[in-house]
Amino acid sequence: MAVEDAAQADKDLTSVSEARALARAARQAQTLLADLSQEQIDAIVAAMAEAVTPHADALARLAVEETGYGVVADKVQKNLFASCQVYEFIRPLKTVGVVNRIEAKKIVEIAEPFGVVAAVVPSTNPTSTAIYNVLIALKARCPIVISPHPSAVRCITRTVEIMAEAAARAGAPPGSIGWMKTVTLEGTQELMKHRDVAVILATGGMGLVRAAYSAGKPAYGVGPGNAPCYVERTADLKKAASDIMVGKTFDNGVLCSSPNSVVVDESVAEELRRQCQALGAHFLNQADIDLLAQGLVTPQRLPNPALVGKSALFIAEKVGLSVPSGTRVLVAPLTGVGRGYPLSIEKLAPVLSWYVVTDWREGCE
Repeated sequence: MAVEDAAQADKDLTSVSEARALARAARQAQTLLADLSQEQIDAIVAAMAEAVTPHADALARLAVEETGYGVVADKVQKNLFASCQVYEFIRPLKTVGVVNRIEAKKIVEIAEPFGVVAAVVPSTNPTSTAIYNVLIALKARCPIVISPHPSAVRCITRTVEIMAEAAARAGAPPGSIGWMKTVTLEGTQELMKHRDVAVILATGGMGLVRAAYSAGKPAYGVGPGNAPCYVERTADLKKAASDIMVGKTFDNGVLCSSPNSVVVDESVAEELRRQCQALGAHFLNQADIDLLAQGLVTPQRLPNPALVGKSALFIAEKVGLSVPSGTRVLVAPLTGVGRGYPLSIEKLAPVLSWYVVTDWREGCE
């Protein structure tokens, strides 16, 4: 144990030292980035997007191989969304010099870079988040330092390497894009709190987001976000069922946009249930719900990492459930939320909680 503790302490020291060096290098790059023209910045961002797009498939495969989460084909789509659609959205935006004039109020808006960005990238959506973070930071003339999730270091590093090489060829100053190679909690915290870091992009669990918000500087946090889907009595039930099932199965439910629960009006609940079953939803009885909760939810009320981003059939087999071979989503009818209902948490898997209500007022509650 003493040897392991010493090794961890050494790793922490290396990580902290790395964070400091990267933050300092980024701060030096900040001065040079700030002097670039709109044309120069746009050329750098275009080069990065163009360079990483052909690697969408390879990076998706590397992410699934390294983390064990999700579906390759769906991660390809997420990578392309970041490198193509996000890029096309930000491409025409003006981020240098005068960006707006409000003559009536005699106001002139001038774009200035905010400063060094510290970005903490998750294991659930590693490569697509890295692409997005680097593109928006450089577009704003802000250098960025990436802290990869420890279980997704290889795929995040490869993504950022491709973009950094393209940026350098297009004229980005050294230090504009950095990434931690030795990742520990202490190193990530040092990066977020470092005096040269101006803003934090934190994507991950609640603990990470809270740490980012308490770092003493502006932070944009994306923590647990799986949403409830309310199906009102006048809804197109066939479309609602399809949308819910697609959202819950895409990349095996690891997206923040993946539905977490269905809240449905009692008068249409049975028909919605039939529509979902036709698309591969398997409704569990109470004994199965208890069994699934034991395997999927940890004592800390977090999803079991061994089951995150896995298919419904894989999860069922691991927890000892017998389900039909065509099962795509496990559905747990519940009557409440909170500690007494473990499956009401964000599940990050094709597992859906199901609530039947009398009307929209009860649904809101």
